[in-house]
Amino acid sequence: MAKQVLTPEQIEQYHRDGYLILKGFFDEAEVKKLYHVAIEDDAVSKNAINVNDSSGKRSKLSLWYKPGDDIYGLLTRGVTLVGAVDNLLEGDSAVCHFHSKLMQKEPRVGGAWEWHQDYGYWYKNEFLLPNQMMSVMVAITEANKANGCLQVIKGSHQMGRVEHGFSGEQVGASQRFVDLSLKTMELVYVELEAGDTLFFHSNLFHRSEANLSDRPRWSMISCYNRARNIGYNDSASSLSSITPISVVPDEALLTWDAAGLAESGADFLEKDADVSLK
Repeated sequence: MAKQVLTPEQIEQYHRDGYLILKGFFDEAEVKKLYHVAIEDDAVSKNAINVNDSSGKRSKLSLWYKPGDDIYGLLTRGVTLVGAVDNLLEGDSAVCHFHSKLMQKEPRVGGAWEWHQDYGYWYKNEFLLPNQMMSVMVAITEANKANGCLQVIKGSHQMGRVEHGFSGEQVGASQRFVDLSLKTMELVYVELEAGDTLFFHSNLFHRSEANLSDRPRWSMISCYNRARNIGYNDSASSLSSITPISVVPDEALLTWDAAGLAESGADFLEKDADVSLK
């Protein structure tokens, strides 16, 4: 199925609201293949990092920097997806892959994520231009209020970066500024079907509740950057974040012989690393 090309109205909506949802961007066959590979991928499970929330509930994430010819890399490098990112980011240098992560929020035990901005994490890597950075989340399973879907504060990216500090094992935004933003800005629960895709600005406030349901919530998040937006304190991913993406046809996700991540080439985030690199 042909992927959606962004309209001028969608681009305007992203800049106004700080996020954009594309329903059914990946079809059922693509999502099924992605989920099947993900649940059986030994490299992902071996390199998963456990992150506790303030109540002690735990989420798992696997994070890597280099997008290859594995199933995740083909998704990240798809020509229409990368083209959409190119249309939404400020600047005109090439689109690069900062990192990707597989988020695994299991039934009953999957923990919450505190209010934060992605640039609240990435600022310490000394990227100077947050408008040239963004995240793209693909729902691998259904995401709803019951299983801890993402929540965003509409338009909060216009506030710029706010201070962040540790909350348990996570880095969270200043609660004072979160509370102030909610006085005039709308709280949105981003409920998604499998295959729906969310594009969001690096300064958009977002969080998620724990998964108290009996269904898992899995998603893949790929983060993008412009080639000229150098992370001056970004040794872990300096090459990836300024290396232009080698795009692939959209149909590669289904037609190419692709499996899970090979540990030798995935360049995973180390388990003992500061999880604020998320």
